Amino acid sequence: MEQEFFEQRTDLGELHQAVQRIKESIGEVIVGQHKLVEFLIAGILADGHLLIEGVPGIAKTLTAKLISKCIDAKFSRIQFTPDLMPSDVLGTSIFNPKNTDFEFKKGPIFGNIILADEINRAPAKTQSALFEVMEERQATLDGVTHPMDDPFIVLATQNPIEQEGTYRLPEAQLDRFLFKIEVGYPSLIEETELLIRHHQADSAEKIQNIRAVLSTDQIKSLRNTVRKLHVEDKLIEFVAKIVYQTRNHKSLFLGASPRASLAIISGAKAMAAMNNRDFVTPDDIISVTPAVLRHRVILTPDREMEGISPDEVISQLIKNIEVPR
Repeated sequence: MEQEFFEQRTDLGELHQAVQRIKESIGEVIVGQHKLVEFLIAGILADGHLLIEGVPGIAKTLTAKLISKCIDAKFSRIQFTPDLMPSDVLGTSIFNPKNTDFEFKKGPIFGNIILADEINRAPAKTQSALFEVMEERQATLDGVTHPMDDPFIVLATQNPIEQEGTYRLPEAQLDRFLFKIEVGYPSLIEETELLIRHHQADSAEKIQNIRAVLSTDQIKSLRNTVRKLHVEDKLIEFVAKIVYQTRNHKSLFLGASPRASLAIISGAKAMAAMNNRDFVTPDDIISVTPAVLRHRVILTPDREMEGISPDEVISQLIKNIEVPR
């Protein structure tokens, strides 16, 4: 009887079908990387920007492009390099001799889905151009504010290994990403299937055949549905305790901000909706917490020297907090 009540409270049929169609479309081209795809979809439903980190050649950029092809929206790609200027991202004013006035020519940031490829290759001056646009969904140039279209999502990629010609992203910018998704190598079985597919089929043709399954209006509607999902007070307190403990943990030099608490709730709601539930469970919160916190906390120098990862500290921190039931 209780299950019927949950089913009638919020209809998630359209959302669940849309998620399945996106996964199936991407699965036609990409082998494995289920966690990456799941977090990308969750980030879009939660209205957040996403940072994808992994070594070259594991389909980070391709997966981001395929996600954009599944949504009928304006897509633009920015290749970040050390000589990239803020005007190359935001746009610039150009003098028009016909009306003897300056006209603003919009840069590639003005779109719905923005792929910021190798984002950590641009210096701080260029990164600062993204601060306002990522947080406030607008860009102010020459005293004029230009709002972004809705939806507006930044999908950024970076390589954690190569250090030459790269710059660490400012903490304020990292805090603007909902998730940091770490992508690993495929398993032996997945890589074998990848090679068989590549040998037997034309991947380029498969990519071209992918069609949009969602419009921008549908994205807005699904996001409204996700925002309305139920979260019990004891789960909200659980999230607050997790984030609060990051500020008092002996292994962390810098803890997470209140923005992290909001991000965990938003991400957990998206995960619940993707699992066809209109209520959040502790498992939803625990599943998204590492992706929300790993780029927002800084280890103490001695923990870094020991080779401990932020994920290990986050996992230990969660285990020390009683999970509500």
